[in-house]
Amino acid sequence: MTRTGFFDGPLPRILAHRGLTLDAPENSVAAFRAALEAGATHLETDVRATADGEAVLVHDPRLGDDEIDGLTLAELRHRLPAVATVAEALAALPTARFNVDVKALAAAAPLARAIREAGAAERVLITSFRGTRRRAALALLPPVATSASSTGVAGALLGAATRLQPVVTAALARVDAVQLPLTTPVFDPTSERFLAMAHAAGVEVHYWVVNDPARMRWLVDRGADGVVTDRPDLAAGALR
Repeated sequence: MTRTGFFDGPLPRILAHRGLTLDAPENSVAAFRAALEAGATHLETDVRATADGEAVLVHDPRLGDDEIDGLTLAELRHRLPAVATVAEALAALPTARFNVDVKALAAAAPLARAIREAGAAERVLITSFRGTRRRAALALLPPVATSASSTGVAGALLGAATRLQPVVTAALARVDAVQLPLTTPVFDPTSERFLAMAHAAGVEVHYWVVNDPARMRWLVDRGADGVVTDRPDLAAGALR
């Protein structure tokens, strides 16, 4: 586990899912600023690589008929003027904490380079559905916070379902958080048992994507450490 500055500040965490997009494009610096002003404690975002090796904050793999990784940064910016690189976002928001989802293996190296050059290792968490992408980025970085990939999440849920704390602990070894949806086919991830066992393994538990204030409060009252939400403004009102 790596308890970096990403975990500074009181619980619960309010992780703004791609920023606050009421008046700004998702994953844009403007959306991130709006989220922080609305009360977000962290910014959740996605990273892909352009054809010329720039780490860009884009969720979807395609733009129209074109793959993101087949476009240069200039070509992408011509079509998505608000698109930000990782370097630009880290520079524009020098104290913000970013939860970064690596969406493509090719993004790992440029992402790591941008984080190193910005001296931002203390304020990022690296995650990915696929462990290969997450580990590729981690291998190129100084110690940073990270959360479980799909295999770790499934193992932790299976351990909770079978009441085997060693299985949960092993599944969540070497990560700092587990971030997961509200329902899974394996086991109820919002159960008090899962939360207790994950906490016993030494990790925080964050749920995504939660936009209902009553549901946010219910999760936090149950023991959740944070929520990933499209509405950090509502979360701030519900949880602060």
